[in-house]
Amino acid sequence: MTLMLTSVACVAEAEIVLAGGADLIDCKDAARGALGALPAEAIAAIVAAVGGRRAVSAVVELPHDPAQARAAIERVAALGVSFVKFALPATPDAERIIEALAPIARATRLVAVLFADLGPDLELLPRLARAGFSGALLDTAHKGKGRLIEHFDIGALSAFVERCHGLGLEAGLAGSLEAPDVPRLLVTGADVLGFRGALCRGHDRKDAIDGRAVALIRDLIPGGPARAEAESGGLSANVDWSLVVGRGFLENRERTREIDHVFVRDLVIPVEIGAYDFERGRMQRVRFNVDVDVTRVSAAGDDMRNVFSYDVVMDAIKMILASGHIELVETIAERLAELVLRHERVQAVSVQVEKLDVAPGAVGVRIRRERQAETARVHHLFPGLPDAAEPER
Repeated sequence: MTLMLTSVACVAEAEIVLAGGADLIDCKDAARGALGALPAEAIAAIVAAVGGRRAVSAVVELPHDPAQARAAIERVAALGVSFVKFALPATPDAERIIEALAPIARATRLVAVLFADLGPDLELLPRLARAGFSGALLDTAHKGKGRLIEHFDIGALSAFVERCHGLGLEAGLAGSLEAPDVPRLLVTGADVLGFRGALCRGHDRKDAIDGRAVALIRDLIPGGPARAEAESGGLSANVDWSLVVGRGFLENRERTREIDHVFVRDLVIPVEIGAYDFERGRMQRVRFNVDVDVTRVSAAGDDMRNVFSYDVVMDAIKMILASGHIELVETIAERLAELVLRHERVQAVSVQVEKLDVAPGAVGVRIRRERQAETARVHHLFPGLPDAAEPER
């Protein structure tokens, strides 16, 4: 399950995102850059207003001196926030700062922010894990100069999330994200998606937050503690949601019986594929045809909430091919079906994968996979639950 993080600058904005169903509330001054810190009194006021209903984080502008950095984080943590975010400096002293913060990582949840547009050193991730950090968030430093997905493609973002999880770190993604990015990023398995500009009037991150924009993003991210609480009639405020992600909350949503059919036709991509030795190290043309049966949300007009984007299918293909040499077209088809079926509105997917350079015609495989009824009802609670039965090809 992916949580929705919203950056706010004042109590009024915190109340808007709370009403809109945000899972995590981040104290940040957007007028002062990508990670501008709010004054201590503003953070304390937001923490008091939220009153434990959601986890609250706060940004710290980290001094390069390790002792001062530690003191700055301790001051903000004392205000009652659930975790502290800060930009990890892209300088040789980053490792010294990580080591200096290790003692307080036991008592304070620390999240290091790396900037995708500044050539982040991802080799620092193991050091963060060893120091006891809670997570890492990939963001952009220069707003207005490209969204996160323009600096790191879907394959690279998925690799970042996978590496974080392998190290025991929660993984967050942010950086001028827009509504159409949400379904594409959900397939990465990120624990947190962070938003500011997409929630503001005119998508100006320095302007006031618009409740309608918050509702749009909230509806595009399934599940989450905030939604589970609303649907269950209230959960204990003593539960610590901060960066504890995807551990079992069922989104209980009525579905209609109307089905839309989203497709990708005749997409030809060079792929390193084949089980023979002579096929290694060379590219072959592979054609993809994918049909997706998607539950219709509403008959209403031009609204992102009604759309299952074909970008999701093409991103899934890119993610699979980014892993390197693949021996069998059957492997590609199965992985692609599995990725597409992760989206809760997808009821079935048909995948046809063809090699075009083997014979005068085309050779390949066509499969159809469906969401099992029982799994569909509980997949948020038990995401690893196997299908009750393997559908026939």
